[in-house]
Amino acid sequence: MTRDDAWKLANHWVAAWNAHDLDLIMTHYEDAVELTSPIAAQLLGTADGKVIGKALLRAYFQRGLGADPDLRFHLEDVLWGMNSVVLYYANPKGTRTAEFMELSAAGRVARVVANYNAWLS
Repeated sequence: MTRDDAWKLANHWVAAWNAHDLDLIMTHYEDAVELTSPIAAQLLGTADGKVIGKALLRAYFQRGLGADPDLRFHLEDVLWGMNSVVLYYANPKGTRTAEFMELSAAGRVARVVANYNAWLS
C-alpha cells in the first residue's frame, strides 16, 4: 500500500458514498467482510456491533442511506499501513469518523472497525 493507493481508495470510497450509489459502495468490500461499529450495535440492536457478510452489510448501508438522504462525507485524512488504511472523515452534522479498513490480497475491504467522536442517541 502506497500513499497514492490509499488516497485513491479513500477518494473513490467517499465519492461512492456521496453519490449514494450503493452498488458502487459495495464494490469496495469482500463477500466475507466483517464490520464492527457502535452505530451498527445501536441500529441493529446487537451487543457486539458486528455486521458479517456482504449481503448484511449492503442491507445495513441501505438503511443508513435511507435514513439520511443528505448524507455526505468530507475526507479529512488518510493513513495507510501494510495492508490497511484508516479513513478520517466528517459529515455535515459535525460527527468525525475514523474507519480502520483491513484489505484483502485483492485490495478489497475484508474488515472494518469504525470509531466516532459522537453517534446517534
